[in-house]
Amino acid sequence: MAENTRLIMARKGRPFEAVNVILIVVLVILCLAPLFHIASVSLSSNRAILSGEVTVFPRGINMEAYRKVFQDDTMIRSLGLTLVMTAGYTCLAMLMTIAAAYPLSKRLRGKKFFMFLILFTMFFSGGTIPDYLLIRGLHLTNNIGSLILPTMVNPFFLIILITFIRSLPASLSEAAEMDGSSHFRTLVQIILPLSMPALATLSLFYAVGRWNSFMDALMYITNPELYPIQLKLYQVIVNSMTNDPLSMQGDQLVSIMPESIKAASIMFATVPILIVYPWLQKYFISGVMLGSVKE
Repeated sequence: MAENTRLIMARKGRPFEAVNVILIVVLVILCLAPLFHIASVSLSSNRAILSGEVTVFPRGINMEAYRKVFQDDTMIRSLGLTLVMTAGYTCLAMLMTIAAAYPLSKRLRGKKFFMFLILFTMFFSGGTIPDYLLIRGLHLTNNIGSLILPTMVNPFFLIILITFIRSLPASLSEAAEMDGSSHFRTLVQIILPLSMPALATLSLFYAVGRWNSFMDALMYITNPELYPIQLKLYQVIVNSMTNDPLSMQGDQLVSIMPESIKAASIMFATVPILIVYPWLQKYFISGVMLGSVKE
């Protein structure tokens, strides 16, 4: 009887699963098609780009756009700067988030007041002009610190980590405290190893957010040597409208379409962060789902 019931339920669930699969496939195609198009444009010949033949597959393979991008020293410098800045920012942001999340997940005097201040910043901010005046007053313009310090702790990510730590068995921390363990030792040897899914997920969020951000650099950075990759990409797109895609002194790029240069630059700035996803994918879903569990 139970076996027949399972078979009936499985048959009823097949149409629903088929619809889900179809919807997921359509969403994947919609998400990947623009990326494939950009990659195809960056690899296609000028004739194919001008005639509008390029869709999701390249026409007339041409690597000249990538050669020009890799020959541009400013692009390579921006990429290296962004890699170092993103790694350092992610480490500092996670350190500050962990340092705030652990005590706020415990019985801390004044915890409600601190949580109110954190939640307040999620809904209200000073605005763009006060932010700029503050950064200028701190003498952080044309300084990497202006891209790291203001966003070092994300309130939403902090709340996720607080909720995750609360979902861990309290008996583990209590047993460690009874054995004479300090809060720091409990955090390092018990809480952090059990929180790896959440930590990996939040690290990915911080890294992707920093990598893709360019508005703060546009406001605070005017020195071309300090341009992060996204701001450099913005400059490439703007300069391509004047037929000077990479602003290379004395170089005439008449043999390369501006669209090809833009596409190659976009791929150059996008691929590095995409490489990170497969390494953290196994932590991604579990970290978010576990962080949403409440006691």
